[in-house]
Amino acid sequence: MVALTKQQALDMLESDDLIGIGMEAHQFRLKKNDPRVATYQIDRNINYTNFCTEYCSFCAFYRPLGAKDGYILPFEEIYKKIDEMLELGGTGILLQGGLHPDLQIGYYENLLRSLKARYAQVHLHCFSAPEILCIAEVSEISIRETIQRLMDAGLQSIPGGGAEILDDEVRAKIARLKCTSDDWEEMHRVAHSLGLRTTATMMFGCGEELRHRVNHLERLRRIQEDTGGFTAFIPWMFAAENTSLGKKVQETTAVDYLKTLAVSRLYLDNIDHIQSSWLTPGIKVCQIGLQFGADDVGSILIEENVVFAAGVKNRTNESELRRVISDAGFIPAQRDTLYRSYVLK
Repeated sequence: MVALTKQQALDMLESDDLIGIGMEAHQFRLKKNDPRVATYQIDRNINYTNFCTEYCSFCAFYRPLGAKDGYILPFEEIYKKIDEMLELGGTGILLQGGLHPDLQIGYYENLLRSLKARYAQVHLHCFSAPEILCIAEVSEISIRETIQRLMDAGLQSIPGGGAEILDDEVRAKIARLKCTSDDWEEMHRVAHSLGLRTTATMMFGCGEELRHRVNHLERLRRIQEDTGGFTAFIPWMFAAENTSLGKKVQETTAVDYLKTLAVSRLYLDNIDHIQSSWLTPGIKVCQIGLQFGADDVGSILIEENVVFAAGVKNRTNESELRRVISDAGFIPAQRDTLYRSYVLK
């Protein structure tokens, strides 16, 4: 397959041929990944703090410093959450929080070291690009030193959060205090240069134009071409309820989600895995996504607080994800965070 051009991707997103685009993406997925298998993960999102200084208009989770319902989780509370995850057969945690101006690199090193000493078997997939950049700034050290020190303390991969739409026209409207697209890219490039794998994400339906989505995909494809450091791409829809931005944008449809998912699979031909999300679109749309280019349905998300705060109440479990995969015509297989192995049950 010849890589899509930006214009071809834009034409597809503007097209009414949902089924044709989906079929093309599915055929590419069958060649790119094991055609028999679709994967899922058991892990837990742990939000160690909800204090944040960025005030993003799409977020209902953050609390300003000094808020009575703001928190920083004690280490013991994080341990309890991991213990619960392990009882459910989990293999990793996704540790993320708000951007806290008083937490320096030493806090994060102590946290990671304590987790790795206590749970050597648990994969630590932690801290989005904005968090890494904040830690570096607060600690007055470089991005490279920040990531290296976190790796030395136990960090094993970095999630793709904080990307939203990687186009500064959009970022200036929805998250003007957050890192720029170039800043996000630099953090991931530095991580890749240190041998650390990361994921890439896109939150769409937040008032952007279709051309902005294509610009986002082009940036990711260019990074991957240079570094090969992305394990997967996870597109998801903006959850509007309880947010100030939600009052200003039109709700994203399932058709738009599936079309964007399929175009992502075709455009990001150099990223191995594309994830179909159930959290915001719902479990049925997630299942259809397995015929629109996706080879993975993500995690059971034992705990999810950020999108939940925005009004999303969808929940699932391992048995439901396995059923969804089987009913879509694939063999369900549990994977680890880095997609390195999976277990057929």
